[in-house]
Amino acid sequence: MARIVVLGGVASDEVIHLTGRCREGAHLDGRLARARLGGGGANTAVALAAAGHQVTLVTAVGEDAAADWQLARLAERGVDTSAIVRVPGPSTRSILLVDPEGERTIVNLGRAQEAEPPHRLLDLSADLVYVRSRKLGLAPLLKQVRAPVVAHIPPAAPGLFPAGIVLASQSDIAVDDPLALARQVAGERLQWMVLTRGAAGVRAFADGGGVLEVPAVPVAPVDSTGAGDSFAAGLCHALAGGLAMAAALREAVRWGAAKVGEEGSALSVESVRRLLK
Repeated sequence: MARIVVLGGVASDEVIHLTGRCREGAHLDGRLARARLGGGGANTAVALAAAGHQVTLVTAVGEDAAADWQLARLAERGVDTSAIVRVPGPSTRSILLVDPEGERTIVNLGRAQEAEPPHRLLDLSADLVYVRSRKLGLAPLLKQVRAPVVAHIPPAAPGLFPAGIVLASQSDIAVDDPLALARQVAGERLQWMVLTRGAAGVRAFADGGGVLEVPAVPVAPVDSTGAGDSFAAGLCHALAGGLAMAAALREAVRWGAAKVGEEGSALSVESVRRLLK
């Protein structure tokens, strides 16, 4: 299996299951569930580790008990935590509101962030690097990474992520030309812009011309939290295994749909094992 480095956040997700749709002016009842591991980087990392990859997560946690809990949960799921640093203050915490149709609303209650870019990234051996970070100033580091880079946007500042593949959700970027946006973000390294579109499936734009389309996999929605992160994990898994983009997209769609069909912020080990069969 591959050595994959994930640059992204880890959080403690406190989940409230709502009795109705989350909407402006609503007065709803809810059920508080047990806290679970979350964060875009962690969600992708644990799924990849469950698939058998050697996964190192590069991120920051606070100096509180929540950090100890997050590190323990990551280790339990097989993620290498040696590149995670502690920073002053509390760890990242999120409130997740999940409605009866599986749609989620996320409220971030602060983030544990490093003051400087994580230069230790360059000391890690990797066959693939996945970036799911809102931290600016990463471009100088990513330009020195020799492994293929897959980067999730937003943010979408010009030159922010020198990457071969840029990944985004249509709900996050309101532009008429996703490929042009990806070119601004990734520069001359860009090969593909991958756009997820929910029930409309996935569309991938080749920088040299051409478009691939993969339909969505029908699924009874349970919890959409982490669906994009699971899609990214499936894509990275497939690409690290040498699959061409068309086949990699089909695999990624399966992983994203599997997450929507089960409760949790990340794919369970059991689901990943089923996907690998």
